[in-house]
Amino acid sequence: MNIRSLTRGDGVVIGAAVLLFIASFLDNYSYDGAPDGLDLPSLWSSGPVLLSVVLAGIIGAALVVVARTLPQPRKVAGLEIGQFGVAFTVFAAWSALGNVIDPAGGANNFGNSSSGPSAGTGLILALVATLVLAAAAIAGPLVPALSAPLMPAAQPAAPQPYGAQPQGGYGYPGAPAPQPQPSFGGQPQPGQPFGQQPPAPAAQPSPASDFAPFWFAVPVTRPLFGEDGSPAPIAELAPGTWYLAVEQRGAQLIAQTQDGRRGVLQDTSGIQRG
Repeated sequence: MNIRSLTRGDGVVIGAAVLLFIASFLDNYSYDGAPDGLDLPSLWSSGPVLLSVVLAGIIGAALVVVARTLPQPRKVAGLEIGQFGVAFTVFAAWSALGNVIDPAGGANNFGNSSSGPSAGTGLILALVATLVLAAAAIAGPLVPALSAPLMPAAQPAAPQPYGAQPQGGYGYPGAPAPQPQPSFGGQPQPGQPFGQQPPAPAAQPSPASDFAPFWFAVPVTRPLFGEDGSPAPIAELAPGTWYLAVEQRGAQLIAQTQDGRRGVLQDTSGIQRG
């Protein structure tokens, strides 16, 4: 599980689930003119509210968050568990709305309806929490502000190109000693036989490419395809994690994951360079 793959929308889902859990300990309904200090039942005392609002909302939030942290999507009966989580949150919000409208479950239709109970603090707060929960679960992958990473990734050190020597001046450990330069007119230097011309400087090989490996992060989850051109992805790059680009092929990048797998990142739009 990759915690850094959580988005701001997932943070809203977690916060709404916590608010729903707190609301479950508050009053389920209230009575007009009830004496102070009357111990009213909480949401845990009502089986329908507990199952259809509290537990359904918390289970839906857990499925949405767990689906985000998995490296590969898990499916149950042909649907991803994140889709099940969204369905649970919508069902919890709909159930909370029905319980707020009729907290007594139709009992007010018999007798004097004016003396029946009304929605309590816990039930109203549960409605707000489930509405926010469902909205964040649905809009999280669609709204750019909610799909941004929840925790910014730490900036990695810039990778050193293969074969490059450590930087440093004279006296740096491992740095070559400065060589004497030929004087004007090509006069011999100390230690050079008399009459011998100074050797011409060796030509430096030109690099084959200007590309240098760099770290990058993706703004949203993107598939990583095999270098053999197979249509099935071999891995999934998640937001909030740094990956190493080792080669560039046109507009595509050859990326390497933490476990050493290499593949082609076809969509490089909006990536963040380290």
